[in-house]
Amino acid sequence: MTASPTFRIRRGTPRDAAALAALAARTFHETFVEHTAPDDMTRFLAATYGEAQQRRELEDDAIVTLVAEAEGALIGYAQLKSGGEVPNCVPEELPIELARFYVDRQWHGGGVAQALMNVVEQEARTAAARTLWLGVWERNHRAIAFYAKHGFRRIGAHPFLVGSDLQTDDLMARTLEG
Repeated sequence: MTASPTFRIRRGTPRDAAALAALAARTFHETFVEHTAPDDMTRFLAATYGEAQQRRELEDDAIVTLVAEAEGALIGYAQLKSGGEVPNCVPEELPIELARFYVDRQWHGGGVAQALMNVVEQEARTAAARTLWLGVWERNHRAIAFYAKHGFRRIGAHPFLVGSDLQTDDLMARTLEG
């Protein structure tokens, strides 16, 4: 897929389930621990990022999981989901959801996120999508700025449950050019 001198990006496989579960739980925890009650965090991580759940997602034909790796270790990942429920505010031009996008904190600023987004856009086009959309926590200003830099604009909001904590995600979308 994509490679640089220090990392490469490829499609994930079921063999990545354990490493992906660890990376996904760690990056979510690092990103949201300051704003999430410990019990809510524990419940969310267990339900969302366990190894069995990651294996199911890696085997699901409606989900494309992209992993960034360096020296055999996963350092970032993204997931594209097609065919799911699409909020009414998302343009109906063949939408695909960017459901997850995380880079290990120690790799921030190293070009991983930019390269991963480029591959996400290629994969979305390959899937014949015309609209790429996502939900991002309304208080995650770093992520919102990154997505805006990549042409996403806010189109609405929806609730997002972390354990028992009801939060609000901004919905953002962008059109994919041919």
